[in-house]
Amino acid sequence: MKRINPASAGIWALFLLLTAVPLVFSLVYALLYSFGLTGVLAEGFTLRHWQLFFSEGRFFSSFLFSVGVALVSMGLAAATALWWVLRYRRALNSRVMSLALYLPLAFPAMVAAFLAFHWLGNAGLLSRIAWQLGWISEPRQFPDLINDPWGIGIILTHYAMATPFFTLMFKAIYADNRVGELCLAGASMGATRSEQVRRIALPLLWQKARPTLLLYGVFVAGSYEIPLILGVQSPQMISVYAVTKMNRFDLNTRPQAYIIALLFTVIVGGLLRWGMGRGR
Repeated sequence: MKRINPASAGIWALFLLLTAVPLVFSLVYALLYSFGLTGVLAEGFTLRHWQLFFSEGRFFSSFLFSVGVALVSMGLAAATALWWVLRYRRALNSRVMSLALYLPLAFPAMVAAFLAFHWLGNAGLLSRIAWQLGWISEPRQFPDLINDPWGIGIILTHYAMATPFFTLMFKAIYADNRVGELCLAGASMGATRSEQVRRIALPLLWQKARPTLLLYGVFVAGSYEIPLILGVQSPQMISVYAVTKMNRFDLNTRPQAYIIALLFTVIVGGLLRWGMGRGR
């Protein structure tokens, strides 16, 4: 029988105490609040809050919008990062490129959102540059890329934040797993350049990066600062939708905020379990 290291067991116990226990407690509290069993509106068990929530019918549109923004921004960022790593891997080792990749990682989401607000709007810097170059007759003719119903500003901001991170991640995976040497071995057996990329590099990079990509996708779908500044009132991303319900003057909407958090946690947890399981 394998002997358990007391120090290791203590570290795991502390980790669970600081992470799992608060999460479980929060979910249980949210569930009790949604059924009217705790909180300022507690009057005994009721399904009224759930009925009001589903009668409004905004959750699934908000959830699908959040997932769509995450998929598009993540897909574009991952594709760009892969292209850079597979095509310009050596150039990424230069000091200038290293600075260009690491610098965006220092910007918080709030700062990135304000930069996007001042750059992408039809009164922003890009519109004024286009006007000065004579591409448009007045700044307001520039397409408004923020506060639009398609979430273009949100997607572009997350794309700009995620691309450097994914580039560094894929670059590290490429080096640690000696993908270049494997591609050379494939070339020695007659594989073309495209076959090396499709059958060796891409499957290996995807397998190693999949957990990080899935977790980052959850982060984007549940982000708050960027959609708060660059989004519109409808559709709202899920985090903005929940916080709006929580902070209204009408306390009757607060249980619905807990319902949103519960449903989002359950759905995302199921999707993560499914996504992780498929790669095994």
